[in-house]
Amino acid sequence: MKSLKFVLLPLIVLAVLAAGWIWAALSWSYSEGERAGWVQKLSKKGWLCKTWEGELSLVSLPGSTAEKFFFTVHDEAVAADITRHIGKRVALHYEEKVGLPSSCFGETRHFITKVTLTEDIPLAPGISLPNPPSAVPAAPAPAASR
Repeated sequence: MKSLKFVLLPLIVLAVLAAGWIWAALSWSYSEGERAGWVQKLSKKGWLCKTWEGELSLVSLPGSTAEKFFFTVHDEAVAADITRHIGKRVALHYEEKVGLPSSCFGETRHFITKVTLTEDIPLAPGISLPNPPSAVPAAPAPAASR
């Protein structure tokens, strides 16, 4: 009975400490901010733990090489919102989580919490191109006969 107590008690303490570490890492954000660009890819990945993984193409100047911002999404509603805006310029609000023990929580440290469609695409100072509308415009009404 005593030997079981000396084996079981440290295992329980380790499990509680590990759960506390994971809870703290998920609750606390190292940094947060926004990145704007075009969502190129969003897919649900993983063998056991499925997470939404995506990439955002960031272009600072027209004609320059695009930088990619890799991100993870846990919320299904946010993933659906991002899917609706693929191919359009968006701003993604993220929280950076540090210290998560495995890739089961996501492949990146950047967790998206909100997506906002941006209205203008800046091409140069003072020149902007409107973002394409999300809905297809209605067909024109037929002309009335006289």
